[in-house]
Amino acid sequence: MTTNDTTVQRERNSLPSPWRSPRFRLFFTARSTSLLADGMLMVSLTTAVLGAGYGAAGVGYALAAWMAPIVLLVLFGGVFADRFTPQVMMVGADVVRMVAMLALAALLAVGDMRLWHMMALLALSGAATAMFQPGLASLVPRVAEDIQRANALLRISESICTLLGPGLSGLLVAYWDVAGSFVVIAAFYACSALGLAPLRKLGTARDESDEPILRRLATGWHEFRSRSWLWGVIAVWSVYGLFVFGPALPLGAALLTEQHGASGYGWIASADGAGTIVGGLLGMRVRPSRPLVAGACAMFFFSLNPLAPALGWSFTLTALTGVVAGCGFAFWGVMWATSVQSHIPLAVLSRVSAYDVAGSIMVIPLGRALSGPAAESVGADRVLLFSSVMGLALIAVMLSVPAVRALRRAPEGAEDRLRQR
Repeated sequence: MTTNDTTVQRERNSLPSPWRSPRFRLFFTARSTSLLADGMLMVSLTTAVLGAGYGAAGVGYALAAWMAPIVLLVLFGGVFADRFTPQVMMVGADVVRMVAMLALAALLAVGDMRLWHMMALLALSGAATAMFQPGLASLVPRVAEDIQRANALLRISESICTLLGPGLSGLLVAYWDVAGSFVVIAAFYACSALGLAPLRKLGTARDESDEPILRRLATGWHEFRSRSWLWGVIAVWSVYGLFVFGPALPLGAALLTEQHGASGYGWIASADGAGTIVGGLLGMRVRPSRPLVAGACAMFFFSLNPLAPALGWSFTLTALTGVVAGCGFAFWGVMWATSVQSHIPLAVLSRVSAYDVAGSIMVIPLGRALSGPAAESVGADRVLLFSSVMGLALIAVMLSVPAVRALRRAPEGAEDRLRQR
């Protein structure tokens, strides 16, 4: 065993499991219930809009109403999380989302739903999500000493909830009604708020300075751009979202359904979800000395995701590639989250995380919007083949950044030093 391996083994043995922390268990439960609500929302929303007679265009408008505030306001969410503490902002966001879902349920129950009603309430929910999201990253180091294992557990929970949420919503819509599904979504957001509320007692110092919001945003931007490994990854990730994540879901779903039927596509999507669980489990055990390099190498496998439908592979091979691609994506997620949370001072972590979220998701809707015309012009299979090649090239570009290759795993105790900065 090498010295490096010995150090990693010693660190794994010295850090207590996140499960031993009551604070982490509360946070994990709250995060899981909010993820279940998020997973249910898209199915319930689509069913409600179509049932009201607004068609596919109405679904698009409703989704845009929910997504636009997230993109526009997430940077301010980071500022407010550092100003008022992440716990307070996240509890408040969950309460707002609960109220929005109950209002949707009430309007659907009385049969007086208009599209603009739904868009307004979804915009309110999206704005609350923008306030909720940046605080996630800065809470993990506060509730768990073993940050990597905590992130791996959260990734596994996300994968399971992503699989269960749509199915649960479908069952509720089929055997109860769509209004009832929104009541359950509201209940999950309420459970999230109840789980997060006790965490307000964490010793988190608020930023009491009198700096205006724009100055606080500038501080977050300075912290973001001063680390070339951080902005280098996000710059590549933005292009990746445009050319890979954007086309992969809508065009991949269409081709896989055409090639293997609706049930076949469902099983392939489940295989991908199973892969993300495996990736999370690997993230609990594997502790590379250069986490971004290891995570980026795992992301090479994600290019199999658009490649399989582009080349028309068999059902079995496509399902296997889904497992491998999902595993690589989840492992990267654990490595990235751990690197950010262990190298950025907690005082500005929410703001830096907000720039991370904004850069990661901002161009994905554009990629999805452009994928349709591109597929009509050259064919969906060629667009996905291009996405696969671009995925490989962009990860290679990421690995070519010296700061990404040089970033090492934060030594044990680094989180305590970051708290003091």
